[in-house]
Amino acid sequence: MKEEFDFYSKTCLKSYNLNETMRYQLGLLDTLDAFTRVHSENVANITCRLCEILKLNKTFTVYCTMCAYLHDIGKLFVPPEILQKNGSLTDEEYTVIKNHTTNGYKMCMEDEKLKPYANGALYHHEALNGTGYPNGVTKKDIPMEGQIIRVADEFDAIVSKRQYKSHIGITDTLKLLIKETEPSTSIPKSVALKSMEENVVLGKINSKIVRALCKVVVDDINYEISCVMEYSKYLQTQIERLEYINKLNIKMQKTKKQNKVDYYKASINLMFQGGEDFRNYKYVLEEYRTAKLQRTEIINNLFSEIKEIKKLRV
Repeated sequence: MKEEFDFYSKTCLKSYNLNETMRYQLGLLDTLDAFTRVHSENVANITCRLCEILKLNKTFTVYCTMCAYLHDIGKLFVPPEILQKNGSLTDEEYTVIKNHTTNGYKMCMEDEKLKPYANGALYHHEALNGTGYPNGVTKKDIPMEGQIIRVADEFDAIVSKRQYKSHIGITDTLKLLIKETEPSTSIPKSVALKSMEENVVLGKINSKIVRALCKVVVDDINYEISCVMEYSKYLQTQIERLEYINKLNIKMQKTKKQNKVDYYKASINLMFQGGEDFRNYKYVLEEYRTAKLQRTEIINNLFSEIKEIKKLRV
């Protein structure tokens, strides 16, 4: 049995049949670099789940998910040496990167199949307080799909950067996003004046959506716990099997009757699995015990993570 855990439960692909447009979109994603393609799929998955937690109707959820698939399609026009640069970007390079929003929007608007979903590309970097790009619009002018995709996009960007293998420690990521829901003390005066100062009290992202994200993460942690518990059960059965083998082996060592020695040896050989033998089974047993202890620690840490998330105030 192999322990399996998928950091993203791809409910959007499981919940909805892929229509012709979505298949077309997925084909376009294949033309992106590998990181951007995976990121686009992850953002779509999170977006779908956020819509479900927010109890948005199925039609909008499908629409929003498709917008999310396309949110970074404008990166097709970003030179690879800039898109994949490891170090800090220059101001000129950052401008090129930011243009992926308008380039993606134009690309969608010029394609009849993609035109209905252009908002994902255009609005996913706009901020409620007017400090985003490309147009610096504020809450009243940012459609819900743009607000949802922005949260999903930032969450996946942080998760990917930190290379999480588990949800242990992910509360810190949520704290960063919660900080972005709070009013900024450094909004440029021009932005405040432009929006008649009413948006100074707003943060960059929607707190309601971040609350939904917390629920998504808790659901994921519970799923991870169930996966680890299931694997722990498997480890326990292996431990019990090898411990029983060890008991039989001790009995075999103590008996002086050849027929009993042969009986114990035959029984033990039948119970060995996958390369185990008399020389290594004790080592394998210790490996299983160590693995079981590690999984117990992971489970305890994950339960602690849930408690920490539930303490957060958004």
